[in-house]
Amino acid sequence: MKINKLWLVPLAMLALGCQKNATTSEEVETTKPNIIFVYMDDLGYGDISANGSTTINTPNMDALANGGINFSNGYASSATCTPSRYAAFTGEYPWRKNAQILPGSAPMLISTEQMTVPKMLQGAGYETAIIGKWHLGLGTHDKDWNVHISPGPNEVGFDHSYIMAATQDRVPTVYIEDGDVVGLDKNDPIQIDYKKNFEGQPTGKDNPELITMKWHHGHNNTIVNGIPRIGYMKGGKSALWSDVDMADHFLDKVKNYITTQAKTEKPFFLAYTMQQPHVPRTPHPRFEGKSGMGPRGDVIMEADWCIGELMKTIKQAGIEENTMIIFSSDNGPVLNDGYYDDAVELIGNHDPKGGLRGGKYSLFDAGAHVPFITYWKGKIKPGKSTALVCQMDMLNSLAALVGSDVRSDDSKDVLGAFLDAKEEGRTSLILEATTRTSYRKGDYVLIPPYKGKKLNKQVNIELGNDNEIQLYNLKKDRAQTHNLAKENPELTKQLLEEFTKLRGEGFGKTKKLELM
Repeated sequence: MKINKLWLVPLAMLALGCQKNATTSEEVETTKPNIIFVYMDDLGYGDISANGSTTINTPNMDALANGGINFSNGYASSATCTPSRYAAFTGEYPWRKNAQILPGSAPMLISTEQMTVPKMLQGAGYETAIIGKWHLGLGTHDKDWNVHISPGPNEVGFDHSYIMAATQDRVPTVYIEDGDVVGLDKNDPIQIDYKKNFEGQPTGKDNPELITMKWHHGHNNTIVNGIPRIGYMKGGKSALWSDVDMADHFLDKVKNYITTQAKTEKPFFLAYTMQQPHVPRTPHPRFEGKSGMGPRGDVIMEADWCIGELMKTIKQAGIEENTMIIFSSDNGPVLNDGYYDDAVELIGNHDPKGGLRGGKYSLFDAGAHVPFITYWKGKIKPGKSTALVCQMDMLNSLAALVGSDVRSDDSKDVLGAFLDAKEEGRTSLILEATTRTSYRKGDYVLIPPYKGKKLNKQVNIELGNDNEIQLYNLKKDRAQTHNLAKENPELTKQLLEEFTKLRGEGFGKTKKLELM
């Protein structure tokens, strides 16, 4: 593949809110590498052995971490998937859009007028693709799944898309390529409804004899492949996916895309958005029982194998030294998220949170503090970084990398930190969990008072709600055991004022947590 080079002028005058490490002071020779964003689903900071796990072996994820920069302060924007994906692809805080977990029938969340990472890279000469989970809405409220669906990923910057609409546990349970359902028989049209069942359609709630995976909460509607889902679906039998083959299916598409693009002159951006270890956890028989921790451990091993196959493909295509990889997860971990699959019973000594507090849905740190790795053979020197970085920073940072003048206010240029473990990241970050927000600055995190239960018993996760304001020093107290607010009233007041100015006075208006 041809390596495209250019000279960048100082970017200090171009970027809004530049950080200390932004590419500012000198001209730097840069390349336009291929960029692959590997996005896991519900993988916790402690779920990879490079971050301390001794119970799950993840050699291929570890190879990225040990061969690149492994961030100990890397964040998604949010503790749930749709908001985090919105921020990662748009460079905008999701609370500005009121982003929340979407049903599979939701309309497109990203406006076709918005700037996005793939759209910015298209402008810089890139081919772009997304393969895997989408969960940012498709089409309009009244879309017909049996005709071309628009808008979708293709209308916001992706030249090619091969996706599932939402999640593996939500209908429609079909693949969609460039806006069209794959393998659809028009004589057996798809019907989708998230409120009312179709006459004669069995459900997990009413027909337990038909299910092979028992539901725990919420996941008791239409049964597909023996698994009860969220939402009701009728028709489309020829287009239904095979759950146990999903990892292989997406991986084959990824391999084909990379192999094809490596033969062209244009660099490419690929979002490889994996479904593991989100529920329902359906490992291929090759991995079933291999972890000793039930399906959750098995699908993490399966995902690690997929990463290994990805790297083999990159090497065989001869593009490893011209390919930058960003690896992360959309939010923190959860064990029982809707099905009985022994994730709780077989957890043993494993800590998916990696010593952090909370998890998916939580304002405590494990909600959005996730694995975060940058890898680029020959360009990024291996190291560990304490820099504060967020997936939302991809827009400004990658724009700086490829010479684009596109910038957003919320995204920060942390390219220096992405490329060098010694460089600093952003100074502060607003984090979100199911419409509630907190403020991370330096080593501290401030959590305003929020009404609501402190513990969600269905998923057994502390949500971060409290009648009193909370302040923690995450450097000294990773597990957030000691609230410093009363001991440090001046710092608490200062951070709350900064947070309120950035977030707005209405931050206390929140919505009820919906696990579905």
